[in-house]
Amino acid sequence: MTTDKVQLMSGERVDDLVINNLKLIQHPEEFCFSLDAVLLAHFASVRQNGTAIDLGTGTGVIGLLLLARGARVVTGIEINAAMADRAGRSARLNGLADRLHIINGDLRQVQELLPGGGFELVVSNPPYRPVGGGFLNPNDRVAMARHELTASLTDVVAAARHLVKYRGRFAMVHLPERLAEIMLAMCQAGIEPKRLQFVYPRVDKKPNMVLVEGVRGAKPGVEVLPPLLVYTADGIYSEDIMKLYEQDR
Repeated sequence: MTTDKVQLMSGERVDDLVINNLKLIQHPEEFCFSLDAVLLAHFASVRQNGTAIDLGTGTGVIGLLLLARGARVVTGIEINAAMADRAGRSARLNGLADRLHIINGDLRQVQELLPGGGFELVVSNPPYRPVGGGFLNPNDRVAMARHELTASLTDVVAAARHLVKYRGRFAMVHLPERLAEIMLAMCQAGIEPKRLQFVYPRVDKKPNMVLVEGVRGAKPGVEVLPPLLVYTADGIYSEDIMKLYEQDR
């Protein structure tokens, strides 16, 4: 199947991101993006016409959303060749191949892929769980996205430290239960945590995500933002979530 001169492979579909009429190629039997990617793309501090890089870009959705928010050029690194190819075709589908560059590579070898200190913003929606923690999906490609099979939290932070400019920012979405580990890894890498926000599925539930942003070379001091609620008591998206889909349209 061909869509706007972009070839779709067997089983693939094109999803509408709503924001800026962006489209995304996905495969339902492999890893597909979820709300955490959208939250991270809107939480990160994006400088207009700035440069950004997404570590473990997957479908490329975060890169597309960062462009919608005003980034000039975004680079995505993805170890899975099929996912990297899909992200590249999504860039072409949206006419953004000149602004969203996908590298099929291992972020643990980032020093061989890209020079240091070249990006104003580094983002990552990494695998949340260490190997041995939780159910390991039998689909290897899904498992790689959910468990630290190819890159640990420390690996992600180290790659961010290599890539981000002095006074540049690194933003990540992760599990609240690993917050102490996240903060320690960032501080040890010279990236001082500066902004923090907990995401709650409902008002009566514990947070299930945390958004963290640090600045390389900054002084200590963390701003804790108001809680972000995903669903109302009626089970519909909250006003804050709806605003994310409206502000870039």
